[in-house]
Amino acid sequence: MSEALPEYAERVLSVAELIPSGRVMTYGDVAEWLGEGGPRQVGRVMALYGGAVPWWRVVRADGVPLPGHEHRALEHYRAEGTPLRETPGRPPRLAMARARWDGSGVTDAT
Repeated sequence: MSEALPEYAERVLSVAELIPSGRVMTYGDVAEWLGEGGPRQVGRVMALYGGAVPWWRVVRADGVPLPGHEHRALEHYRAEGTPLRETPGRPPRLAMARARWDGSGVTDAT
């Protein structure tokens, strides 16, 4: 990570890199994991600096893919086998109960 990044941004991006393929954490989950900030702060970090990490693994709590990036995110989800809810006539969304990762198996994210 670049030394020019704010410390909080580096911590958020480090968590994003820990999320296993096929799993996701919400913006709020990341903030809770870090014990600092909130969903909006995590979302801001991801918007500004998230392009170099698996950004599609940090998501909204409702499971709707990031507006404006839906197609790219869905390509990643399908390639990684991330659980999706696909309803005829509606855009796919994440099956949060199955896709959400709680950070288990990691001793220190920062």
